[in-house]
Amino acid sequence: MTAKERFYVTTPIYYPSDNLHIGHAYTTTVADSLARWHRFAGRDVYFVTGSDEHGQKIQRAAEAKGVTPKEYVDVIVASFKELWAKLNVEYDDFIRTTDERHHRAVQAVFQKIYAKGDIYKSAYEGWYCTPCETFWLENRLVEGNCPDCGRPVELVQEESYFFRLSKYADRLLQYIEEHPEFIQPETRRNEMVNFIKSGLEDLCVSRTTFNWGIPVPMAEGHVIYVWFDALTNYLTALGYPEPNEKLEKWWPADLHLVGKEIMRFHTIVWPIMLMALDLPLPKTVFGHGWLLFDSEKMSKSKGNVVDPMLLIEEFGVDPIRYFLLREISFGQDGNFSRRALIERTNADLANDLGNLLNRTLSMLNRYFAGVVPQPAAAPNAVDQDLIDYARSLGPKVDSLVKELKINEALASIWRLVGKANKYVDERAPWNLAKQENKDELGTVMYNLLETLRIVALLVKSFIPETGAKIWAQLGLEGIGEKSLADTAWGLLEPGTQTRKGDPIFPRIEVEKEEAPKEQPKQPKVEKAEPAQPEGVLIGIEDFMKCELVVAEVLEAAPVKGADRLLKLQVDVGAEKRQIVAGIAQHYKPEELVGRRIIVVKNLKPAKLRGELSQGMLLAATAPDGRLEVVSVSAAIPAGSRVK
Repeated sequence: MTAKERFYVTTPIYYPSDNLHIGHAYTTTVADSLARWHRFAGRDVYFVTGSDEHGQKIQRAAEAKGVTPKEYVDVIVASFKELWAKLNVEYDDFIRTTDERHHRAVQAVFQKIYAKGDIYKSAYEGWYCTPCETFWLENRLVEGNCPDCGRPVELVQEESYFFRLSKYADRLLQYIEEHPEFIQPETRRNEMVNFIKSGLEDLCVSRTTFNWGIPVPMAEGHVIYVWFDALTNYLTALGYPEPNEKLEKWWPADLHLVGKEIMRFHTIVWPIMLMALDLPLPKTVFGHGWLLFDSEKMSKSKGNVVDPMLLIEEFGVDPIRYFLLREISFGQDGNFSRRALIERTNADLANDLGNLLNRTLSMLNRYFAGVVPQPAAAPNAVDQDLIDYARSLGPKVDSLVKELKINEALASIWRLVGKANKYVDERAPWNLAKQENKDELGTVMYNLLETLRIVALLVKSFIPETGAKIWAQLGLEGIGEKSLADTAWGLLEPGTQTRKGDPIFPRIEVEKEEAPKEQPKQPKVEKAEPAQPEGVLIGIEDFMKCELVVAEVLEAAPVKGADRLLKLQVDVGAEKRQIVAGIAQHYKPEELVGRRIIVVKNLKPAKLRGELSQGMLLAATAPDGRLEVVSVSAAIPAGSRVK
């Protein structure tokens, strides 16, 4: 029997100096999604996260609050675990550096490297950044401050133990050259190679000026440097230092997922520690970009930290997970904004996926009493195009996930969602129903339902609640037991009774005005106001406020990066304007050119995905989701007032 593939993935262990922000949620959501996918694909998975609880910064923060360091970190670590539970993060182990098992592992690592002669005692005089818990040579400071965080450093003078990093510099450079996959992406690898070539200094690995840390085993009064302590967690989770089956099975790690600001520790200090321990190096260390807010790195001192708990409370878990995974090209910096989150949720989740599920089950209830029909008719070219794409998608997503192209994997799934929405319009089940063509109608409905079944399976690693909701509305059970093999086409059983429920993603109303500039940068989380109920009466004076005119469509084109938006250049009589409309799922650009449509001319201009929209076109939406733009004949000239 062939051994199963395995996948050991880790996040950094987070520093409990304060509650976590949306950037931490990004890292852990990515790791959780990778772990979930690899399990779904049939691989053995081990996923580790945790908290890095020692160091001078923690000791000072605890003293300021009048509590012990352990009391201080216990409260914050509890908030970590609460956030991961809210985000549906399913880790296999949570390492705390205050755990006894971790103390034992760190001291064993220190003792073994010391016994080898690679740790020695000397005196240290140099610069130390307490917030970053990092030593710096004077020539690496920027205007006398820490080059990482920009804050002041302190001159430290104390007896210390040192780790011979310099001894391993050439060996590490050779390893990186022979294993290009070790440091990813390539830009980070180049940065680390240049750093090593600039000269590695031996690393100070003990402190005597505070006591909140793991004691050096052979020297009373010394505590082990917090980074030397923290990096060992990846071995602690496997039962190191005692030989055991877990360590043998899972080491080396397949992926250390870290922020780019801590790449140096993970790709220089950590691999050299492992070389000194005669242990193999991790297969890949991936340094992802930062999640920015208004193009700035999040920082409490800047007042721009986004609390993921508040976002989850307002929007739900899956919109947050989807935005983080879909909006950001993995490895690059990404920008968070409330508006982008709402637009992505409305476009992809509400309009595309949610609407596809709702309109499909509505038609199924109307035509087949909610029961999955038998696909009796032979597929035509339009059917086959949908089937072929859906059938090939599972292996394609698996390949993209293994390459850590998560946003591309999700984009490929949403192309199937887009194809299915287009398929509804092309095959027009309502026309087949009028023609009483039951065999062909049944085939079309089966194809839509089977597509939704496959989509539910493919999205469940990334947005697990959504996958489960689609599965339940399809009348199915046991989605947690399904695997990648179940994404094969044709596994939906005819005769299954579906259970249509409420829309899984109600559309979010976008606030009309941006927050005033003088307000703090922390985005205010408010509940969206409900839409006006149908049947509200207005006076003629209210209606007359809307300036409705006929406009001729001169040009039409897709909006880059927005699957559902088209930008139209229109002639409204006295001038030409641009209008952005969410109709790309229903019309090809060339189908609109030359039409005379109705637009609201005096609507306040707005920007959608960076494109200026100077009005709004009128369209009608049928109960089954069909959309038609309201138009008039060519006999009515552009600019004519609609009354």
